Amino acid sequence: MPIHFKSPVFLSISIATSLSLVYFLFLHQPQVDYNADVKPILNQKCISCHGGVKKKGGFSLLFQEEALSPTESGKPAIIAGDAQNSEMIKRLYAKDLDERMPYHEEELSDQEKKILERWIDQGAKFSTHWAYLPVQKTTVPSGGFFAFIKKKDGTEIDRFIDQELDKVGLNRSNEADKKTLLRRVALDLIGMPAPSQIQQSFLNDSSAHAYEILVDSLLQLPAYGERWTAMWMDLARYADSKGYERDYIRSIFRYRDWLINAFNQNKPYNHFITEQLAGDLLPNPSDEQFLATAFHRNTMNNDEGGTDNEEFRTAAVIDRVNTTWETLLGTSFACVQCHSHPYDPFRHEEYYSFMAFFNNSRDEDTYDEYPLLREFRNNSIPQYDSVITWLQTKADPSTKNFYKTLVKTGQQCINSLTADSLTNAALEDTKFLRMRKNAWARIKSVGLTDKQVLYIRFRSPVKSGQLDFYVGSGSSKPFASTQIKQTKDGWTLISIPIKQKLNGRHDILIHFDSPLLKNGNENGPVFDWFCFAPSFPGSNDPSFHTYFQTFVSLLNRPDAELTPIMMDNPSDLKRNTYVFERGNWLLKTKLVEAGIPSIFNPQQKQYRNRLDLARWMTDKKNPLTARTMVNRLWEQLFGQGIVETLEDFGSQGALPSHQQLLDYLSYQFMHEDQWSIKKTLKRMVMSATYRQSSIVDKKTIEKDPLNKFYARAPRVRLSAEQIRDQALVICGAYSNKMFGPSVMPYQPDGIWASPYDGRTWEQSKGEDLYRRAIYTYWKRTGPYPTQINFDGTAREVCVSRRIRTNTPLQALNLLNDSTYWDLSVKFAQNIISRYPTNLEKGIVHAYETAVGNAPDPSKVKFLKQLYWTSVQSIQKNPEKTNAMLNDSSLHKTHALAAMAITANAILNLDEVITKN
Repeated sequence: MPIHFKSPVFLSISIATSLSLVYFLFLHQPQVDYNADVKPILNQKCISCHGGVKKKGGFSLLFQEEALSPTESGKPAIIAGDAQNSEMIKRLYAKDLDERMPYHEEELSDQEKKILERWIDQGAKFSTHWAYLPVQKTTVPSGGFFAFIKKKDGTEIDRFIDQELDKVGLNRSNEADKKTLLRRVALDLIGMPAPSQIQQSFLNDSSAHAYEILVDSLLQLPAYGERWTAMWMDLARYADSKGYERDYIRSIFRYRDWLINAFNQNKPYNHFITEQLAGDLLPNPSDEQFLATAFHRNTMNNDEGGTDNEEFRTAAVIDRVNTTWETLLGTSFACVQCHSHPYDPFRHEEYYSFMAFFNNSRDEDTYDEYPLLREFRNNSIPQYDSVITWLQTKADPSTKNFYKTLVKTGQQCINSLTADSLTNAALEDTKFLRMRKNAWARIKSVGLTDKQVLYIRFRSPVKSGQLDFYVGSGSSKPFASTQIKQTKDGWTLISIPIKQKLNGRHDILIHFDSPLLKNGNENGPVFDWFCFAPSFPGSNDPSFHTYFQTFVSLLNRPDAELTPIMMDNPSDLKRNTYVFERGNWLLKTKLVEAGIPSIFNPQQKQYRNRLDLARWMTDKKNPLTARTMVNRLWEQLFGQGIVETLEDFGSQGALPSHQQLLDYLSYQFMHEDQWSIKKTLKRMVMSATYRQSSIVDKKTIEKDPLNKFYARAPRVRLSAEQIRDQALVICGAYSNKMFGPSVMPYQPDGIWASPYDGRTWEQSKGEDLYRRAIYTYWKRTGPYPTQINFDGTAREVCVSRRIRTNTPLQALNLLNDSTYWDLSVKFAQNIISRYPTNLEKGIVHAYETAVGNAPDPSKVKFLKQLYWTSVQSIQKNPEKTNAMLNDSSLHKTHALAAMAITANAILNLDEVITKN
C-alpha cells in the first residue's frame, strides 16, 4: 500500500514526533538528584548560615518542613514548583552584595544556580542520605559478555571491584606469591607471623584449597581474639587508669579478657554489642554479660578534690552517647549536644532523648567507681554460694533478687557524695560525706517502700557518737538510730532496723553528734554509702546469724576481682533527663524521655532503656550498624575503609568508593553470615582483590594513586601493636600467656608523673616482659611511648581510626628503645646459635625470618658490611660490648654485639614494618 505523505494521519504523527523530539532535546529537564547534586551545594555554600547551628532570617535548609516554612518575613524562601518566584533564587541573582546570597561570600556558579532552580521547579523534594536508608539486598554484577577474556576470576567481592576498575580502564594485579600472602594474611588475622607449623603446612601444600586451609587455621588460633581486641580497645577507650589530673589506677582488665574470649568464640556481632550496651539488663545476667558492660565504664572518672561530681558524671554520660554513635553507628553526633546537626537530620532535642538511655546509669563519679562486679575467689566462692542458697530457700523472689544484686554488685546503695544541705559536715575530697560535731546532712528523694533495714558503710575516728535518721525534718522522731563506734580496720558495715513503716519517696535528714568532739573542727565519721533494704530473710532460723554475718562480710570486704560495670538506677532512684541549653549541663530546660532520632523512628515507637536501644541497633533494618562494622573490618584489611571516614557516614563524610559492595557485604553480614565476624573476614580475605600483589605499574599509579579502585594490594605500615608483636615472634621471645592484669615492659624513666599517689612504672619480670602489646599497662596521662609514637591513642575518648604517620622518631624508636634492643640481642643469639661460622647464611636466615622472603644480593651485601663495620668499631672501643650487652647472663662477645646491631637494623627495615 503506498504511503501518502500529505495524509492528515501522517502529518499528525510527524508533528507529534517532532514536538516530542524538541521537548526531550531542548525543554525536558532531567530529574535533579538531591543527595548527589543539591545537598553538596547547600552544605558548602548555604547551611552554615541556614541550618542546624544558625537560622538567619528564620530560614533553615536542614529539614524539608523548615525549608518550605515561612521565614521571619512571613513568606517562605522556597516555593515548591516555582523557582522564579522563590526568594531564595532571587537572592542568588541579586546585584546588590548586601542582598545577594551567600552573604558577602563567593557567588554561586551558573551551573550551581541552575541546579537549585531545577530542584525547586521539580518540587524542592528532600531525600534521605544513602547511609540512613536500610541495607537492601544487592545484585552482584555479572562481569559482562567478555568477562572470560579479562581477569574475572575470584568471588562476588571481585565482581564489584572489577565493575569499577572497568570504568577507569584498569585491571586487578596478579596474585601475590605464597610467602607474601602468608605473611599478609597472618598479620591481618592474628596480628603477627603465623606459627611455624602452620607456615610450613601452607608452603608445602600445592592443592587448590591450601590458602583457604591457612585462613581457617589462623581464624581458630587464640591469637586471633587478641589481634581484634587491639582494634576494639581504641573504640572502647580502654585504659588502666581513670584519666584527668589524678589519673588513678583502674582495674578493668577483665573487660579486655571478655573481648578476647568474645572474638575467639566468634560471638555474633548483634550479641557482641547488645551485651556491651545492655548486658546487665538481660534476663538473669551472667558475670560475663555484666563484664561486657564495662565497655561504657571506660569513660574517665575525676578523683581530683574540689571537682563537681555531677559535672563529671554528666561528662561520662555524654561521652557514652558520642562513643555509641561514632564507633557503633559511624556518625558524628557530638555537635548535636549544643545545637541541631549542621548538615545531617538530627535535632538538638534528639541528642538528649538519646542521652536518656545512659543518663539513668548508677555510676556517679565515685572514688571506688561503683557499681562493681564482684567475681569472688578463694574462700569467698563457697561463702557466696552459701548466701545464694540461703536466699533461694528463705526469701521471696523480690527480696532474693534485691540481695543477690546487692552482694554481687554492691548495689542498690545511695552514695554519700549525693548528700547536700550540709551543716557542720562536708564532702571530703568531694567523694565522701564527713560529719563533725552536731552535724546535719540531707539525702533527697529516697524510696522507702518495703524497706525495713538500713546498711551503712563508714569509718570513724571517734570512740562513740549518736547517728539518727529523720523523714522530712529533724523535729520528728528518728525512724532509725544507732551508736557509731570507732573503727580501726578501714571501712565497717553495720545494719540498723527501720522502726517505722514508710512508703513512697522522702527526703532523709541525717544527724550525728558526739560529746567526745570538743569543737566543730574535729572530724567525726566518714560515710561511703547507705542502703535502704528489705530485711535479710530467715530471721527465725537458728542459722540466721551465721549466714547474715557471711553476707555482711561479702558485702563489705569481698575477696573478689572488682570491675566497674553498667547498671541502671532502681525505680525509686530514677534520674530525669533534660535538654541542656546550648549544651550547658547547668542550664536544663525541657524534660525528655529515651528515644532515637525521628529519621530512624517514623512510627514514633517508644523506647525505655539501653536494652531497647541495643535491640534497635541490632535490628536488621537499622541502616548504620552493619555498614559501620563491615567498613571497619575492610579498613583493617585494606588500609582504608570503603567509606574512608569511619567515624562519619553522614553527608559531610567521604563518599563510599564502592557503595554497592558495602551494601552487599553488610547484607551478607546480617543475613547470610548471621553477624559472624569470622565469616565476614574470611569472605574478604578469600577475594582475589585481597590476594593481589602490591607491585604497581606506571599506568595504575597515574590513574589511581591512592588505590581507591583496588587494582593492587595496599602497602600499609603496621600498627603499633603489630610492630611489637611481630618483633617478639621474629626474635623468639614471644610469650603466649593470655588474660590477666596489664604488664609493664621496658619503659624509660620519667614518663610517668603521679603527684597524688607516687606510683611508678614497676618493670615486669620474666615472660611478662614479652607479652603482646594489648597487655601493656595504659595510663592516660602517660601512655606507653612506643605505641603513641606509632600512632596509638591516649584513649581519653574513643578513636574510630588511627591516622598513619611516617616520622624520623619512629625509626629512632626502633633503633634505640630498650624493648627492641633487647629483642635484637635475642635475635642475634638465635642467628649465631644456628649459623655460628657462616655469616651470610645467618643474615639470609634473619632476613627471611623477619620478612618472609629471601633478600636480594644487594641487601645481603649491605647487611654484611654493617656487621663488619660494627665489629671494627667495637674492637676499637671494647667497652662498647659491655655497654650494649648489659645482661649479666650473656656471653659477651664482639660478634654478638655486632650481630645485635645487624639484627636491630633488620627489625627497622621498611619491608619489616610494612604489610606488602
